[in-house]
Amino acid sequence: MAISEDECDPGVAQVRPPRLLPDADSATSERANRWWWDHDADNYHAEHGEFLGTYVAGGDFVWCPEGVREEEAHLLGPVDGRDILEIGCGSAPCARWLTAHGARAVGIDLSRRMLGIGLAAMADDDTPTPLVQATAESLPFADESFDAACSAFGAVPFVADTARVMAEVARVLRPGGRWVFAVNHPMRWMFPDDPGPDGLTVAIPYFNRTPYTEIDDDGEVTYVEHHRTIGDRVREIRSAGMILDDIVEPEWPEGFDQIWGQWSPLRGQFFPGTAIFCCHKP
Repeated sequence: MAISEDECDPGVAQVRPPRLLPDADSATSERANRWWWDHDADNYHAEHGEFLGTYVAGGDFVWCPEGVREEEAHLLGPVDGRDILEIGCGSAPCARWLTAHGARAVGIDLSRRMLGIGLAAMADDDTPTPLVQATAESLPFADESFDAACSAFGAVPFVADTARVMAEVARVLRPGGRWVFAVNHPMRWMFPDDPGPDGLTVAIPYFNRTPYTEIDDDGEVTYVEHHRTIGDRVREIRSAGMILDDIVEPEWPEGFDQIWGQWSPLRGQFFPGTAIFCCHKP
């Protein structure tokens, strides 16, 4: 799972201003987000590596800041003996968990540094997990190579052409294959990235699909995040020829007091922070 530090730095109120921001095409998004995750990877893991299970032998599969784990949720169904692709794997604790549970897992990510952390972390794993540097908009695999694909806050929010991602996933899946991906709940786009009371006030129209970007002092785009509505996601999935089986909106766990950026007990009692789309290729 890879949620940007702007989305997940505990105790820091990152307020997304209610204004239109520069557009960002696929090339701009890829260049900016590769730079962002290469430079932020170590800080990100210092904050969140333990929660994600990055440094645990065999990894862990955490779908979201609400703590939903594949071990209990079984959103992918049986994994033993199956070929499974993780898209936007970061340091690959999810792909490594799949390998440890009998899958033939492969992880891809845009960031070389994130993959490097994953390679170092798997030194104590019984079986290594192959990791590939690639973009989700152009998966470097043959047609019908996998029984399932997954993404836990990886890739999907950070690419410009998510319809192409859905089509690519459908291409590499075998008939009957599952595609499960977790993203920020689309309604979160309306609110400032603040875990406190200020994060309960609408600041941006839900239907504003202009991407959120950050620009350095030289005018270079250094981070891009794209917004799609629930309806947009459903249409992308259907246009790729896949069937949407469920949308899981995890409730905030009772007694769970960990703040992860905009995710907090306060906000969690009012609206969902995560949407997990569960699909399959017929």
